[in-house]
Amino acid sequence: MNKGNDTIIYTAHENLYLNITNRCTAECVFCIKRYSDGVYGYNLRLSREPTLSGIINELSKIDLSQYKEVVFTGLGEPLVRLDEVLGITKWLTTRGMQVRLDTIGHARILYPDRNVAKELADAGMKIVSISLNAQDEETYNRLCSPKSRNSYIKMLEFAREIFDAGMELRFSVVNLPVVDIEKCREIAKGYCADFRVRGYGGPV
Repeated sequence: MNKGNDTIIYTAHENLYLNITNRCTAECVFCIKRYSDGVYGYNLRLSREPTLSGIINELSKIDLSQYKEVVFTGLGEPLVRLDEVLGITKWLTTRGMQVRLDTIGHARILYPDRNVAKELADAGMKIVSISLNAQDEETYNRLCSPKSRNSYIKMLEFAREIFDAGMELRFSVVNLPVVDIEKCREIAKGYCADFRVRGYGGPV
């Protein structure tokens, strides 16, 4: 763990966070990459993506017992590296760690021939937090500029699969004027999902 370049592992709120890629399947207007190099004083911009063995090697040096959970999140979409997420999750769960994934939820677009939700559950993933981001597809496309069509619908389909696979599902939105928080809250209820509102710290 370091606060220089290529930070892969960082800590906050008694959690351990994994920053394994800067790639993403969307270009959200509120993304922290637009106005910052990272969070909590850590520079999360990567000059190269870490290997699976490299990540596990770094994790093996850490006393995991001091953390509540390990979370895949950072300056990119973890699921663009699905196999690495699965491998790391298996390694962590065999050591008794709770693992959470923060994702924009485009798994059905990235891997149309794979049951990503089942693979995550089988690997030991406990919680999946999906960036709902908007109350409807039009607002979602304006805010997130997804790189594929029907991303909003596919995201909601993936959310249902997460719930059906037995993992805890969370939805999150950013508190922006164009986001109807209450409508988003109702969507979350329809999926039996927890609901979180995230603050926005960037330029207006």
